[in-house]
Amino acid sequence: MVVICPKCKTKLKVDETRLSSEGSRFKCPKCSTVLVVKKPAVQVKKVLDSSKILVAHSNPAVVGQMSSMLTRQGFKVTTSADGIDAMVKTLKEYPFLAVVEVVLPKIYGFEVCKRLKSRPETKNMKFILITSPYDKTKYRREPASLYGADEYIEDHNIPAELIEKINRLIGGIPEEKAEKTIQPVVTKPEPQPAETVERPEQKIEPVIKKEAVPEAKPADENIERAKRLSRTIINDIYLYNSAKVDEAIRNDSFYSVFASDLKEGKKLYENRILPDVRNKGDFFNEAIKNFIASKKK
Repeated sequence: MVVICPKCKTKLKVDETRLSSEGSRFKCPKCSTVLVVKKPAVQVKKVLDSSKILVAHSNPAVVGQMSSMLTRQGFKVTTSADGIDAMVKTLKEYPFLAVVEVVLPKIYGFEVCKRLKSRPETKNMKFILITSPYDKTKYRREPASLYGADEYIEDHNIPAELIEKINRLIGGIPEEKAEKTIQPVVTKPEPQPAETVERPEQKIEPVIKKEAVPEAKPADENIERAKRLSRTIINDIYLYNSAKVDEAIRNDSFYSVFASDLKEGKKLYENRILPDVRNKGDFFNEAIKNFIASKKK
């Protein structure tokens, strides 16, 4: 190995076999400075864990649904609710596959995918993006770009398609994982929750009435729903028009180029979010500003 004298900057060739982990002393032949050189630490190669899957979604109910499906198949599931946490947990636990919501808070899911795919230790990870189209009847084509991901699922199709998509991707991972090909959950109908099983002695009417009361929702949950819908709308515009959006942001013309899309999205936002929630913050415009700022970076 080659070391550089800190005083005279002379390059010295050192025999690594003479080094110890505590450090060995050498004298610079030019300026007589004594150098302490330690044996380089052995770099442990990070290997993706074929038993782990990361599930990252901002909706706890969706996280619970996917975690249950995957745990029943014998996988260890790591969960996350935002993009930063998803990055940290991935680089700590090295799952072989990640199921990531596109509109994650803090860092969008497609950015998480792009960043991890660009790292040498996680470039072979498989990614499934979960898209959330705010109008399920509007798009009849695949997203313009998957940003390095291997598959995508619309969130309302998770129960029917998640296992099928993972089975399809397992063929592309190392052979030691091949025997763990999982069977579609849809072939084994899940038992109905106890509340929905019809029993003569059980009166379910009070339960139905209780669940139907909108006031039962906490205020912060309504705010999170407003933020999530806002992110979904702006992400939809980008997901299906990525090149056009990138150009408009570079030219500072996003609002004019996508005026009709934003108007349509704002109308839907106002129809779905109650006025008292909208009065607590301009969540729709905040989502647009945050998105543009993140793309400009």
